[in-house]
Amino acid sequence: MKIPTLAAVLGLTALASAEVFLHETFSDNEGWRDRWTVSTHREDLGKLEVTPGQWYAHKEKNAGLRTTQDYRFYSVSTPIKPFENKGKDLVIQFDVKNDQDIDCGGSYVKLFSDKFDPNNFHGDSEYNIMFGPDFCGSKAMVHAILNYNGENHNLKKTVSAPKDLFTHTYTLVIKPDQTYQVLVDGEEKAAGELVEDWDFLPPKTIKDPEAVKPEDWVDEAEIDDPTDSKPEGWDDIPEFIADPEAVKPEDWDDDMDGDWEAPSIPNPEYQGPWKAKRIPNPEYQGPWVHPEISNPEYKVDNEIYAYSFGHLGFDLWQVKSGTTFDNLLVTDDLETAKKYREESLELAKEEADAKKAYDEKESTKAKEGREFVEEDDASVEEEVVIDLDEEEAVVPEEKKEEEVKEEVKEEEVKEEVKEEEPKEETKRHVKDEL
Repeated sequence: MKIPTLAAVLGLTALASAEVFLHETFSDNEGWRDRWTVSTHREDLGKLEVTPGQWYAHKEKNAGLRTTQDYRFYSVSTPIKPFENKGKDLVIQFDVKNDQDIDCGGSYVKLFSDKFDPNNFHGDSEYNIMFGPDFCGSKAMVHAILNYNGENHNLKKTVSAPKDLFTHTYTLVIKPDQTYQVLVDGEEKAAGELVEDWDFLPPKTIKDPEAVKPEDWVDEAEIDDPTDSKPEGWDDIPEFIADPEAVKPEDWDDDMDGDWEAPSIPNPEYQGPWKAKRIPNPEYQGPWVHPEISNPEYKVDNEIYAYSFGHLGFDLWQVKSGTTFDNLLVTDDLETAKKYREESLELAKEEADAKKAYDEKESTKAKEGREFVEEDDASVEEEVVIDLDEEEAVVPEEKKEEEVKEEVKEEEVKEEVKEEEPKEETKRHVKDEL
């Protein structure tokens, strides 16, 4: 069961010695709009909505904040209970589901100080920590970027992000001893020391600018054997010789083609330029190593890990929308984070079956849609056939009437011809008489 969001935003005390500064579950549907501020820095930001997505294991528990428009920027933030993590563990954790099969877009969160301006939130707004997965093409990685003295530093280790359609839980732990952990679904993917895995500080030592390699330094490991000498006749062996198997063509004309010469081939006895044998150099001193001195600019800082926090937000660009964020947690207690993480992972186990049921439902709908279209097409064809049959049934009657009329006309013509024939005959008879 989700913790009531309203109380979570105020920052509940999960345990007597632990504090939750934010636990956002979006369980109150449109209530999130009262807690989150959409930036006014630009007018074409993508729209967000609370929904469990296309498919889900549990409608209420899986409801989260989802991106809804392709090719858009998203800039939205929420205040969290102000705190400093100096001397405390810091845990940042949240769930992400990319059921749209994301091709290029961010799915990370940013944490800001209390000086952050939510209304003017944009990509260049200074943040303390940026953490979470980022996808583009075949690349799927988890960012862990920490700001130090106004400069952003990315984790030097590569942490891969799962690229599938299911929910995954991302956890970043930073401890007062300046060590860290990156967990994906509860499994450690990276761990170590901040000063080793981020380039926060300059190197402890640098090359001595006054040191110079001695001119007589011998760094050649081998030399030519002074006792070795070139064998007699070594240079008398040519590199190429005439091909002994070549034969002068029968149609070769010396007068026209010149003197015939056999083509050259590599000499199998040729040994190349002579080189003396190499022996270890008795005066070899090894490679010269530039001496180092302490870097005057290096200063130990045991509080790199420490920040002041006041806001959390999403600053994203997505080509293909459909990312759902849920169970955003900022706390100083590892056990509290583990508890919520295990709840998310347990619910995620049901997603494979939920996805299968969704696919079957969509397949059935598509099949029914195709059958409806086919039935509709068949109905149209049937009506056309019926109309044609009726037309064919009428045509013979019309044809019969026309035939009767034609027969009457033919009879009348014949009668006229018969009447005309006697007249013509009479005319011919009178003419003959004359």
